[in-house]
Amino acid sequence: MHTENMENNQKARLALILKTGRLRLWFFYPDTRQYCYLSETGDYERKYNPAEFCQQFHRDDIERMSGIIYDICDRKQENAKIDMRSRAEREEDCRHYEVAVSVVSRDENGRPTSLMGIQHDVTETFRREEKIHQLLMRYHTIFNSSILDMLYYDKNGVLADINERACKTFNVKNREQVLNGNFHLQYNPFFDQISLKGMENSRTSSIVNFNGLDKDVYRQDEFGLKGKMYYESTINPIRNKNGELEGIYMAGRDISEMVESYHRLQEGVRRLQQGAESIRQYVANIDYALGVSHVQMVNYYPRDYTFEIVNREAHSKLRLSQLRCIRIATPRFRRTVNSVLNRMDHQTKHGIVQAIETEIRDKKGRQIWLLFNMVPMLDAEGRVERYFGMYRDITDTLETEQRLAVETKKAQETELLKQAFLTNMSYEIRTPLNNIIGYAGLFTDKHDEDDEQYFVEQIKQSTNELLLLINDILYISRLEANMEEYKREEVDFALFFESQCQMGLKTTKPGVMPVVNQPYNSLVVDIDMKHVAMIIQRLCTLSCQSTTHGSITAGYEYRRGELTINIENTGTGFSAEDLAHVFEHFSRNAKGEMIGSGLDMPIVQLLTRQMNGTIDIQSDYGKGTSIWVSIPCTASVIEKRIGA
Repeated sequence: MHTENMENNQKARLALILKTGRLRLWFFYPDTRQYCYLSETGDYERKYNPAEFCQQFHRDDIERMSGIIYDICDRKQENAKIDMRSRAEREEDCRHYEVAVSVVSRDENGRPTSLMGIQHDVTETFRREEKIHQLLMRYHTIFNSSILDMLYYDKNGVLADINERACKTFNVKNREQVLNGNFHLQYNPFFDQISLKGMENSRTSSIVNFNGLDKDVYRQDEFGLKGKMYYESTINPIRNKNGELEGIYMAGRDISEMVESYHRLQEGVRRLQQGAESIRQYVANIDYALGVSHVQMVNYYPRDYTFEIVNREAHSKLRLSQLRCIRIATPRFRRTVNSVLNRMDHQTKHGIVQAIETEIRDKKGRQIWLLFNMVPMLDAEGRVERYFGMYRDITDTLETEQRLAVETKKAQETELLKQAFLTNMSYEIRTPLNNIIGYAGLFTDKHDEDDEQYFVEQIKQSTNELLLLINDILYISRLEANMEEYKREEVDFALFFESQCQMGLKTTKPGVMPVVNQPYNSLVVDIDMKHVAMIIQRLCTLSCQSTTHGSITAGYEYRRGELTINIENTGTGFSAEDLAHVFEHFSRNAKGEMIGSGLDMPIVQLLTRQMNGTIDIQSDYGKGTSIWVSIPCTASVIEKRIGA
């Protein structure tokens, strides 16, 4: 009874540990290929076969985990870790696990007899990291693409980040030098009167005469600013839940030109009564400029739950209810909009920056993305009266960034392919060229005159190989540059096919039976005869090279607007590993032997694709290979042979 109580206590402790650590244990038995989970009470659950066990995980992850289990069973590794996802219809319902697999027991020969998997639920950690990543990406996009000066100071008041617009405003020539220069908030002449202690959200307007800044702390030698600058900014301290300062976000703009223009207008008002109309026109022009640049000013009033779009004169242009705001957003962003509105309804004193995809479409039919930047406006008692901000259309920016990412990836892939092609091409050209140079050099050494004929034959053979190789290199370069022209014409393929097969099969080795199947008396189709002939001849020649016994069979069939050509042989074939590289340039297997014939299969593949066709290959190592090429075309005459 005492032993049973100890065992129950151990199981209870194990269950508590598993539950607390969000862990599950399962075991795998290689002999029976069965899985078994350890229950929350510490007992074994029922056994699962592989199919049942796999139902709870994502298909791609199961394949990777199966590979790891097989490697451990084959003693290729002792243990391993893998990240896995649960199977779910929606991405947000998917759970994430970190699974550690190790050997529990072995037989007398060291072969694993049972494996243990420790399944750790890391969903919350994964989602938290994903959310942090998205927030950082959103921050950098907003920060760097803003049309305003953006500065960020850390909790100690030291400059931590500055966008390009601010660098231009403050004449910063070396951004990294400024960021690494311990530039403090109190040494910024626009904000040197602001104390970190008790800092609140505020808007400031400053006038600084840079000609009068003679103190070294302002580091005028780094910036070289001259004259007077009028500057307008918004200061947003960022605090944690305990009210402690985490950083300071500032957005501003140089309004010197605007202020000077206003002064000139004021002088004009004193001289002429018509100045008032000029000022109104000037403000209207600014409003128009903001409209052209897709920037709008907005207000949100928490008391009556109303969102308002205003012009530069603070006149309301459009008022929206909360429900209309939510419905304007696409379904996947409606929850986000609702969350932002709730934060403003609860009168948060933190600034709000959010990008939203809307149901509104532009002239190009694209769904418009809007970037909102809202700050709270406080009354005399420090309560939030409304939220003021701006939004702008960032659709073009996002689309450009996406295109740049795609084009960058394409350029990288192209560069890798080009380098690999040049490396292989250099090696393949040097081989026959070295043969030519070697045999030509033998003529200058002591040699038997009877050998000269052999030297000449070898030089001729290597020269022909080099010429064919260079022709193929030039031709595939032309294909890859899309410089080849294709012209369709009607041709009786029944007559055309057999003659092209005979030309390709003329190098058939002794003991190999060439067979050309002719299922039609007449088949008139519109195809590019020149390029289709090249495909047939190259495939037949390749079959002759790899077939030393048995047969080579060529045939074709027209079905549903496609002409399908089939070449089969009983040659050496390809292994599964080599078959994956058969369309690569000068690809070789682990033994250094050429897979295919260098450029023939890549040329056939490019020709087929550029004629909007498809190519497929099946091979069994040591038994033979079958190749199918299908090319879309239209048949005007179809006359099948009887019995074909």
